[in-house]
Amino acid sequence: MKKLLAALTVALLATVSIGAHAKDWTTVRFGVDASYPPFESKGSDGKLVGFDIDLGNEICKRMNAKCVWVENDFDGMIPALKAKKFDGVLSSMSITPQRAEQIGFSAKLFNTPTRLVAKKGSGILPTADSLKGKSVGVEQGTIQETYAKAYWEPKGTKVVPYQNQDQVYADLLSGRLDATLQDAVQADIGFLKTPRGAGFEFVGKDLDDPKTLGTGAGVGLRKEDTDLKAKMDKAIADMIKDGTYKKLEQKYFTFDVYGS
Repeated sequence: MKKLLAALTVALLATVSIGAHAKDWTTVRFGVDASYPPFESKGSDGKLVGFDIDLGNEICKRMNAKCVWVENDFDGMIPALKAKKFDGVLSSMSITPQRAEQIGFSAKLFNTPTRLVAKKGSGILPTADSLKGKSVGVEQGTIQETYAKAYWEPKGTKVVPYQNQDQVYADLLSGRLDATLQDAVQADIGFLKTPRGAGFEFVGKDLDDPKTLGTGAGVGLRKEDTDLKAKMDKAIADMIKDGTYKKLEQKYFTFDVYGS
């Protein structure tokens, strides 16, 4: 009898343990920093809009889940994800080796380049020699901050981190910065093609460094949530296969952002 009771107790504990870790994911909470148009920003009505927002809502739809968006500064995304403030980071977060040590990622959502922006005719180039003694603005916690601090700061560039991308552009416009480093698509559509970006331009070519700049953006996930990753990866693959991804992409871009 004692052996039978012990076996039943073990079985019950196993069932409770499985139940405690399994989730039905009827609600998915995404962390987002809404200062990065056209990927994520706030419309005139205060609602979140952008390519990432549309992708997230479509992922939730295919998972039969309710989407909840939680605003958070970008540099605090990984700690907040680990603290379970939300279930995934969907805010143009690039997949890098450094981040992959801490969190997991969904399948790739898109892959866009990084470029430097400066005043027209400045003569500035995205090299350590050209930027020596210059001030370059970056958003805190981004791959651009990592790149600039790895390759330019040791050679004499002043790398200035900001809480969000709007603050970066504000100081570029005021003359406090000589240049800014950010996602090229974001800079083009969210700044250069707007009235406030009229006196500025891309300088030099796309930067390429998989170690710091990554291999594309995905949804940042807790490593233990393998069931959520599987559901999201299936939703992303199905979106691409049936043409929904392309339709969403064409709302914001006239070119392919998925990349190779």
